[in-house]
Amino acid sequence: MADYTAKRIGDMEAGFGGGFVKARAELGVTAFGFQVIQLPPEFTDYPEHDHSETGQEEVFVALSGSGWIDIEGERVELDADTLVRVGPDTKRKVYSGPEGLRMLAIGGAAGEAYKLVPGTELGA
Repeated sequence: MADYTAKRIGDMEAGFGGGFVKARAELGVTAFGFQVIQLPPEFTDYPEHDHSETGQEEVFVALSGSGWIDIEGERVELDADTLVRVGPDTKRKVYSGPEGLRMLAIGGAAGEAYKLVPGTELGA
């Protein structure tokens, strides 16, 4: 029997009013971290942050819509043709464009096994 899980994003559990889709947990992935982030049009309240405490680097992929990431004062566009990697010690803040933004955020720490984050688990 094949080992796979397939689910529609709209059928997955989400936190923060639907903005943080717990895709990793919904699919049963334990080897690496990822979530789907959904921001409404012209959203500016995504928190500026870094991952210097955990060493986690992130890759951002726009699935639909558009927006940008402010990376320590530099604006980097997010669209379906652009992948963006941000190192753990670098501050980043995401903004959505006029049609909103649905993006995949993938994260992990170099040389370490993935550690589940309790807030990303189902029911949390």
